[in-house]
Formats: sequence, C-alpha cells, structure tokens
Amino acid sequence: MRLSACVLAIVATLSFMPEVRGLEQPDGDRGTIDRPNIVWIMSEDNSKHYLKLFDDSGVETPNIRAMADKGVIFNRAFSNAPVCSVARTTLITGIYAPRLGTHFHRRIKLAEMPEGWELFPKLLRSAGYYTTNNAKKDYNCIEGEGVWDSSGRKAHWKNRGNLPDEGTPQPFFHVQTYTDSHESSLHVKQAWFDEPDLKTDPTSVQLAPYHPDTELFRATHARYHDRIQVIDQKVGKILDELKQAGELENTFVFYFGDHGGVLPRGKGYIYESGLHVPLVVRVPEKWKTRSPFSRGSQTDGFVEFIDFGPTVLNLAGLETPKQMDGAPFMGSDVTKQDVDSRASTIGYADRMDEKYDMCRSLRQGNWKYIRNFTPIYPDGLQNNYRYEMLAYQQWRRLFQKGSLNDAQSAFFRSKPTEMLFDLNSDPHEVNNLVQSPEHQERLKEMRRSLAKELAAMNDLGFFPENVLVDSVDGPFVKYGEDHSKQIETYIETANLALCFDEKVDGPFDRATATSKLLNAIASEDSTQRHWALVAAGSVNNPSKELVDAVTICAEKDDARVNRIRAAEMLGTAGIKNPVPVIKEVISKSKSSTVNLIALQALVFFKDGPFEFPIEFDVEQKIAMDSQVLRRIAYFANWSTAESKAKLKALMRAERSKK
Repeated sequence: MRLSACVLAIVATLSFMPEVRGLEQPDGDRGTIDRPNIVWIMSEDNSKHYLKLFDDSGVETPNIRAMADKGVIFNRAFSNAPVCSVARTTLITGIYAPRLGTHFHRRIKLAEMPEGWELFPKLLRSAGYYTTNNAKKDYNCIEGEGVWDSSGRKAHWKNRGNLPDEGTPQPFFHVQTYTDSHESSLHVKQAWFDEPDLKTDPTSVQLAPYHPDTELFRATHARYHDRIQVIDQKVGKILDELKQAGELENTFVFYFGDHGGVLPRGKGYIYESGLHVPLVVRVPEKWKTRSPFSRGSQTDGFVEFIDFGPTVLNLAGLETPKQMDGAPFMGSDVTKQDVDSRASTIGYADRMDEKYDMCRSLRQGNWKYIRNFTPIYPDGLQNNYRYEMLAYQQWRRLFQKGSLNDAQSAFFRSKPTEMLFDLNSDPHEVNNLVQSPEHQERLKEMRRSLAKELAAMNDLGFFPENVLVDSVDGPFVKYGEDHSKQIETYIETANLALCFDEKVDGPFDRATATSKLLNAIASEDSTQRHWALVAAGSVNNPSKELVDAVTICAEKDDARVNRIRAAEMLGTAGIKNPVPVIKEVISKSKSSTVNLIALQALVFFKDGPFEFPIEFDVEQKIAMDSQVLRRIAYFANWSTAESKAKLKALMRAERSKK
C-alpha cells in the first residue's frame, strides 16, 4: 500500500515558493504562464448511497450527472474518517489524521504542524493562485498564516486580481461547502413527522437491513433524498456561474461529500455508510490532457481524502510535499492504469464529540476488515447530538423493547473485536465472517496488513487522549515518530484481545496470550498497561491470576485512565462493581480529558445491560470542558433547548475563571 512507502519519509522544510512545472499553454505556446482553475464543491454528511448516479436506491441529481458526462465518476472514493473535522483536516493536509494527531472530533487541543509543513492551499497561493474558502474550515490543526486570500461567507473566486507581470486574471482554487445536507437537516420535531412536507415518496426508499422498517425511518430517509436534490440545484448554480464568466472550460470542478452519513449508523461510524463518498470531477475541455480519463468515463480505482490535496497540486503543476501520505489521481504523469489499479483504503474513527471509540478499517477490493480496539462500547452509546434525531431515538426505543432482529440490534450491543465483510454479497456490512473457517487466511492477512500500516503511520490513537492533551508539547506527529517502537508494542499488546475466541485463528494460543497480558499489565509503561487492560476486557472466563492483576490496577494504578480500564473489565465480567473506582477518579482528577473518559464509562454502565446503581452529582466541582459538559447534560436529563442554554452558561463561567 501507498502508506508504508511514503509515511516514513519526512522532510523538515518546504520552500516558500514551490517548484512549478508544466505551466505552459496546453497547445504548447510557452509564451504565457497558464494554469487551470480548480473548484471543490462539498456537500456535508452524505455517502454515495443517496445519489442514483452511484447507487440504484439513490435520488436523481441531474446537475451532478451533467458534470459526469463531461468528466469522471469515481465509483470508489473514500473519506478516511466518517466525521467532519477529522475528514476535513485529512483533506487540507493530505496526511492521515492518526499520524498527525488530528483524529478526535471535536478537538480539545489543536495539533501543531511541524516547521515547513503547510496546508496545501498555501502552496497554491505561493505559486500565484487566488485561494478562497466559503466557508467551513473545521480543522483540527493550527492553520497558520497565508492559507487563504479570503475565507468566509463572502469569499468568492470572482474577487481575484491579476497576475503581477502578466495582466491576466489569477488562476483560482475555490472551496464551496453546502450545509443543506448536514445532519442537522434531519433534526426535525414530531410536528413535522405528523405532517411531513416531502417531495420524495417515503414508500419508494430502500432502507438498510440494519434499520427498522418504520414510517419514521422512511420519512427521514425521504427527507434526506429531498436535501440531496437541493444540493444538486446548488451545484448547478456554481456551474452556471463559471459558464457565465467564461471559466467553465478552464476549471476542474470536483463534487464530493465531506464524509458519509447521515441516517443512523452513517456519520461517525467506520462502515461504508460513513466512509464511501460520491466523487465526480468535471474535466474542462481546455485541460482534458491533464486527466488520465476520457470525458464521460468512470473508474473503480480507489481514491482517498489523503489523495485530494496532491491531486490539486498536480493539476496546478506543483510537486507533492513529501510529508503528504497521498498520491495524485489526476494531472501530469498520472495514468489511467495507475488509478484503476488502486484497490485499498484505510479508515479511522475515534472520539466523536463526547463519545469515545477507536476503530480502524482496511478495505481491499470488495473485502472490508474492521478492528474495534475498544469493543465493549456499542456504536449506539449515548452521543447527545446524534440522539436529537427522531430516528435515532425511535431505533433505541425499539431495541429496548426487544422489537428488533439481530442485524437491527447489533448497533446497541458491544462490538466484535474484529469484523470481516464481503461487500460484494453484503454491501451493508451485517454478516461478520470472522468466525467462518474458510475465511481465516484472509482474516489473518488483512489483520497483519492493517497492523503494519498503523505501525508505519505511528498511529497516535494508541495514546489515551489525556496523554496528548496534558503531556505533549510541540507537534503530535513528532511525538509519534519519537515513540514509534512503543506504538508497535502497543499494537501487539492490544492484539492479544484476538486470542480468546476459539473459532478465530488468533496470533497466540490462550495460555500464551494470558501470560503476555500479565507481563504487559506489570509493565512500567503506563500506556502498555492501558492496552493490556483493554485487551483483558475481551477475555471470556478470565483466570484468577488475571483477575487479581486487573483488580490491583483498578485500586492502585498511578495512571487514572488505567484504573478506569481495569474497572470496566471487572464490571463487564460481572466480577466487581466498577462505579466507585470511576467516581473516585472523577473526584480526584485535575484533567477534564480524564474526566471525559471516566464519564463515558459511567454512561456505558448506566445504559448497558448491567445492574450497578449509578448516581452522579451534576453539581459537583470537577475539571471540565465543553465535552465533559455534554455528559453532565445527559446525567442531568436536560432537554435539548435547556441543555444548550445551560452548557453555554457553564462555558462562560469556565472561561471567566481563566
């Protein structure tokens, strides 16, 4: 895969003026510098499944289809992350988020870029491009100066000037984000459902097999089809603007979703519904030689968000900085065969708002492998913003009533440690093949491949977030490089969890894995102990020796997060009430990030199939931030409107103390 080859090569410095190549006129006239314009049109929160251009169950989008007639359909385009800030930071940097330390949504601490590393629009701007963004950024790293000529609701490529020595208009790179398809568009009230204003017939939509077939789910799905048609109209307006200005045939226009979504189990989750995005690139007649594909064609080659920045730079005639993890899929020196042959993508999902998780995925062709590193947490664990959607609320109520089948119930149960799907026969990822005897070799191969890639990128997800927030000064990526050997050890320790399912061919036998777990729990490295404790949570019928070692950690480990992990293991195994340990951590911690991790554990035991009495004093004074307040709002049972008002008041009070 591309990652291993490029992730290890790091350059310290990029020149302010990037090397420019291939800027002559397409007809060979070298008398003038001429470069194509590039426009990105992003719609928020929609996977490829909602457009008929990509999926038979989708809605017609005539303007996007017209783009495809003059361009290229990328049937296999992927966001590397299923949520906004992580996906957008991957796009703007060309770097895998767990490598850069930008993998949490929302960010508690912005990642620093190493000296000389820039967001790629700055390189375009240095080469004479007029760069504009309208209007969303949502980056998890420090942007730095000089990235945009204009960014905001009034930013527009029409405001560009002339090239200094030429008297001709600047080429432009413009990013346009439309929010009409955002998740919030489905946060309707019950009154809307009672009298829905829909253009799409709810009986015509095709529900995923993991969704309950209810009138509410059908109406919600139909409403989203309507929102996609609004997006299509706005795409048409941009194309019209470019045509009226005489720039359409001088401009590469990209249309894509900023990640998947937005019905339940889409946005925020590492399934295809969260990662597989629509991508169409309209190729201008004047610059069609810069596309390896003929106009009106399509490709099944895999392209990822790490590739988008390098592609724009290549179309502009600029070199790809060596710190970027991606590779161009259009522009000079890119062949159709090169793109068509790409057949793999990596995905990652970590904390989303107040809800922690850590999932990594590898797709190779039509095979998808998912590694759930914190499998005790169900996908459906409380996340306040998600549950503003009526469909989420109804889905959970039906689960609690026992009214769902296994595929529909899986969202609310603890996850398997590993998942393997054949997307050719199971596009919705409901039939996990991990225990299938005939797929053990493929499972082991994809497991090894993913572990190798995570080690190569120095995946910072293997550090609890409080370590990065409270203990790391300087660029997170440098911290990952300095601790690359330790990260390899953490991956090996975490993967001991794979050894306790008799139907799965794990890395070690049960006795060997238990011995290794005990050694790791005794390690002086607190993060190695952390992953040993997480892995211990996957052990069915743990030995007395293992239980004793975990119990000591719950009582005495000097890393408070490890005490939480140990308490979780003992609680889920029904060995000991975890609540006193978790509450003690919260009462003594001076880190809001540690408290956020602890509060997640309390919510897990409160809402899960446990009988531990849980009370939480929402008035107590603890270290907090906006994400901790989300959890407090849930324990306080505030209404949505009341919750938002109280959260704002509490945040103002917190800021006034600083």
